[in-house]
Formats: sequence, structure tokens, C-alpha cells
Amino acid sequence: MLEQSFRRQALITTLGWGATLLMFFPILWMTMAAFKTETQAIASPPILWFTPTLENFIAVLRRADYLHFFTNSVLVSVGSTALGILIGLPAAYALAFHPGPKTRDLLVWMLSTKMMPAVGVLVPMYLMFQKTGMLDTVTGLIAIYTLINLPIIVWMLFTFLREVPREILEAARIDGASPLLQILYLLLPLTAPGIASTALLAIILTWNEAFWSINLTAWRATPLPAFIASFSSPEGLFWAKMSAASLLAIGPIIAFGWLTQKQLVRGLTFGAVK
Repeated sequence: MLEQSFRRQALITTLGWGATLLMFFPILWMTMAAFKTETQAIASPPILWFTPTLENFIAVLRRADYLHFFTNSVLVSVGSTALGILIGLPAAYALAFHPGPKTRDLLVWMLSTKMMPAVGVLVPMYLMFQKTGMLDTVTGLIAIYTLINLPIIVWMLFTFLREVPREILEAARIDGASPLLQILYLLLPLTAPGIASTALLAIILTWNEAFWSINLTAWRATPLPAFIASFSSPEGLFWAKMSAASLLAIGPIIAFGWLTQKQLVRGLTFGAVK
């Protein structure tokens, strides 16, 4: 019995490490390519042993203003997440504590909007942005990313708020607390881990979004995904330079995710064990 349990544990551990290495492999390969020369990056068979070089990073930083793209990514990610939480929290509160006969249908409909292909609404969104003067603006990107992430934000917040005992809110209502005061002084402290994990996930999703940033910006509001795409040219793909640009783009968000992993895991498991 003990031997069978050990084998099962060893198999689970092996599968876990295998899945982790499989997911990490593209990042490892991109990192290696970033420190190769262009000739080494496209060599076949691949060159595994090489002398690292920083020439790709130097070329990338000389060609484009990295700080400009990075600043736009920070503004768009933080701005759209803050706006999404500001809108999503009252919506989740209403759905969780004042449900109606169509609440579940409404939640399913909201989530179903994520299944719509973005290219299907590109033309009308582009024309709307053009008419309102929001093309190539940080404000425009914040608006579109808020709309994109809002269904997920509402769903996650709804899940966390539903774990709060109703008796607490009923006691607050008896004491005369308005819905706004209930959210500020009761729900925010009680669901802080869940709200934090929702915000962290929204920031990561926004940071990695490329479709809208490439199609709705030209230069002023371009975030880091457009910075990566700029290294695709009619002359061909410069794999080493593109890998260096990609590493510069994902480096900050990987570091951010690593530093906040405890808060993210704590929030995602909030209410799972009672």
C-alpha cells in the first residue's frame, strides 16, 4: 500500500514537472535566442552552446524608445484595471446580494462575450474610435481593455462576494449602512485577497493583449506588444532582435507576477476552504 502511494506521488510529481518544463520551454528558447547573433538564432540544427552577446538588446534600444512603450503599457494596464474594478465591484455586489430570476443568464451572457472573435468587431470599433478622436490614445486603449476584461472581473468578484455571509450585511443594514458603506467598510476588507487577485489577473491580461494595441494605435499610445511587432519587417523576421524585444516586454510582467504570486494564489483560492 505504501509502495503504491509512493508510485502515485512520484507519477504526479513527474507529470507536474513535465507540464511546467513544457510551458517554460518557449520562454527559455526565446531567452537563448535573445543572446545569440542573428545567424546563430536561425541556424539549423539549433546551436545550444554559444557565447552570449548583448548586441540585440543594444540594437533594439537604439531603434525604439523602450521607455515610451513601457510607460504606455503601465498606464493602460493600471488604468483599465482600476476602471474595471470600479465598475465591476458594484455590479458584482448587485448580482451576489440582490439576485433576480435572470441573474445566472446575465452572468452567462457576460462571459459569452469573451467568445466573440475580436476581428469581427474591428471595423465598427475602429470607426467609433476615429469619430470620437480616440485613435492612438491611452484613453482609448483604457476604454477598450476595460470592456474586454470587465466580464472576467465581474465573474471573479461575484464569486468572491458570494462567499461573504449575508448575515454581516443584514446587520449593517439594520445599523443604517447604505450599499456604498457596506462595500467600503465591509466587503472591501473581507474580500481584499479576491479583489487583489482579480486586479493582478486583469493587469496581466491587459499587458499581454496585442490585437487592439496594434490596430488602434500608431505611435503616441503604443504599448509593448506593438513594440515587439515593430521588429517584423518586409525584409524578414529578425529572430534574435525580436526575441530581445520580447524579453524586454515580458520581463517586467514576469517579475511582477513572481513578486505577487502569493497574493495571486491566496486570492484565487479565497473561499475554497472553510
